[in-house]
Amino acid sequence: MDQDTAEATARPSARDRLLDAADELFSRDGIARTSVDQVLHHAHVAPATLYAHFGGKDGLIAAALQRRLDRWEQVWKEAVDAAAPAEKLLALFDAVSAYRDRYTPGRGCAFLATSIELPDLDHPARAVIEAESTLLLTRLNQLAETVTTEDPAALAGNVLLVYDGAMANLQRGRTPDPLGHGKALARCLIQNAIETEQ
Repeated sequence: MDQDTAEATARPSARDRLLDAADELFSRDGIARTSVDQVLHHAHVAPATLYAHFGGKDGLIAAALQRRLDRWEQVWKEAVDAAAPAEKLLALFDAVSAYRDRYTPGRGCAFLATSIELPDLDHPARAVIEAESTLLLTRLNQLAETVTTEDPAALAGNVLLVYDGAMANLQRGRTPDPLGHGKALARCLIQNAIETEQ
């Protein structure tokens, strides 16, 4: 295989380059401040390519967010699978760190940021935002049921509240280790739930 063929094989497809560019620019600069031209320039593709794959900026936003959700769900699952039984509910915080190490870190939660930037309920990205919320609630409830039978939904809701706070602190950039702090707070909630049940 010659060098040109190897480089062509290693280079991501135009679709993936568009998704990579959108993910990076939307996370860094925000959706409203990122123009289609900026995405095209960053991805090194022609406008026709974007419209052929995504139909326009709204379709690109939804597709980039869906890819992020798919990746996030997998990274979180891996973190849960790797965690000790008593730590599986806390794996949420480890998963965020793992995701940020593996993919575009972003300024905080891309799903919350997108929901704020795109209040239109008919925007195609809204379905992805709802899917992420459903994933959080469903998985946290399932994991909380392995910790307590007293009120797992309340424990899951409290852990979610701490998680949202940790993600907001990532956005603010003020706390040195918001994920570690969030995990410690969630561990206290879990311990309290266990003690209440005994």
